[in-house]
Amino acid sequence: MDKKGIGEVKIASDVVAIIAGLAATEVEGAKPMSAGSKGKSNGKNLSKGVKVMMEHGVVRVDIMINVLYGYSIKKISEQVQSKISQQIETMTGLCVSEVNVRIAGVSL
Repeated sequence: MDKKGIGEVKIASDVVAIIAGLAATEVEGAKPMSAGSKGKSNGKNLSKGVKVMMEHGVVRVDIMINVLYGYSIKKISEQVQSKISQQIETMTGLCVSEVNVRIAGVSL
């Protein structure tokens, strides 16, 4: 929530979850839970597998992803964490305290 100017701006946690889901789709080798069989997001449920907790302008994100076979789980996880944190902070101005990545499986 931002109280500058003539009113306030409130960002719903669902919006932050969609931003996180979209950011994860941008990492090569990561397949977010919202991705269809071809690895692309279907646009209907970008927040699937994403849980967002917001308190006093600080955000914590838990996201479940699949990693494509042959990619380093450690590297993909770090890239997903970085990308999500960067996109949320850039788009909303909120501070991201942590991004927890849970590996749900390996996709072929």
